[in-house]
Amino acid sequence: MRLLVSPVDAAEAQEAVRGGADIIDVKNPAEGSLGASFPWVIREVLEVVPSRIETSATLGDLSFKPGTASLAAYGLASLGVDYLKAGFYKIKSEEQALAMAESLVRATEDFDAKVILAGYADHSLIGAISPFSLIDVALRAGADGVMIDTAVKNGNGLLAYLSMEELAHFVEQAHSHGLICALAGSLAAEDLRKIKETGTDIVGVRGAACTAGDRNRGRIVADRVKHLKRLVEP
Repeated sequence: MRLLVSPVDAAEAQEAVRGGADIIDVKNPAEGSLGASFPWVIREVLEVVPSRIETSATLGDLSFKPGTASLAAYGLASLGVDYLKAGFYKIKSEEQALAMAESLVRATEDFDAKVILAGYADHSLIGAISPFSLIDVALRAGADGVMIDTAVKNGNGLLAYLSMEELAHFVEQAHSHGLICALAGSLAAEDLRKIKETGTDIVGVRGAACTAGDRNRGRIVADRVKHLKRLVEP
């Protein structure tokens, strides 16, 4: 299982690299769970991340605007990230989800960025499509992977909404279709060994890597990342 750490700027990215993160994922927590960062910030992060380490960036907590989303995806992919994560936040049906996913895949086909469709464990709270439905959507659209996160950051993490059995089933279903699978959502350090048991490819954190465990007011520090890295290693 690889450790994805989400910095907000180049200084945090350097701390994550020093801590041994496998994937550096740029996001903007001020704009939501999968809040999109600014292109100049993403460029600054890419400049300080060694080429041996993969990079990722979030496209935002998206509403059903395929044109807007595809244009943003084109711009993000052109920056040179390895993964592009799109949050299906106000996507209410499989029909909408498929239209969005196809637009994202088509917009990025000239680049190397892998398209990851992200659903939310607490989807019922926000009226969004279930992340389990995104597996078939990703397969039909030609996306590269699927992810579960949490939309509402109120202290309840991923495991408050989905059982280990449900998460393991999600991972199994994704892998059976050849999709990359990632799990995230206000995960604490003590959750990582449990998440590892699901067989997921990637686990994503921000708060657990920050001072005081605070994703919004804290800062990522290398020592916390090192601790998390030890928990996910074989």
